[in-house]
Amino acid sequence: MNKSESKYFNTAEVNRSTFYLHYENTGDLLKETTTYVLDNFASYFSIDAESVVAQFANCDLQDLKFINEKYLHPYLLFIKDNQQVFSAVLSQPITFDTKTIFQRLFNNIFKPILDRFHYPRDEQNYVMMFYLNGITAIITEWLKDGCQKSIED
Repeated sequence: MNKSESKYFNTAEVNRSTFYLHYENTGDLLKETTTYVLDNFASYFSIDAESVVAQFANCDLQDLKFINEKYLHPYLLFIKDNQQVFSAVLSQPITFDTKTIFQRLFNNIFKPILDRFHYPRDEQNYVMMFYLNGITAIITEWLKDGCQKSIED
């Protein structure tokens, strides 16, 4: 066990044996926390996520633009309500396995949308990285500010 892990046990007031009864290491706890937070993500939306994904193939192309109040406001509220987790994830992307999370988002949400907009397959990763890095940079700055700017701003 390293020094930082020891600090976490003291801060959380959890006995090491209790922790290791449930987790093999702190990485397992981080992955479980990330999964828990992501599973709660859909609850912030007034829409059924599965029905939205199912509509990708047939809806109007205008409905596939998610930078609007219907989608962006709940997304930002979710981040604001989970600031500590998101700050940790953004500062330690490898630890939280963000590559797997982004790949899941890409396969289930963004790829079908990019297909509908007829982006060539060999360009889809570039478009996706442009979008994700842009929104991640904005969120990182917002989190550094303690989410002081309103969601509407």
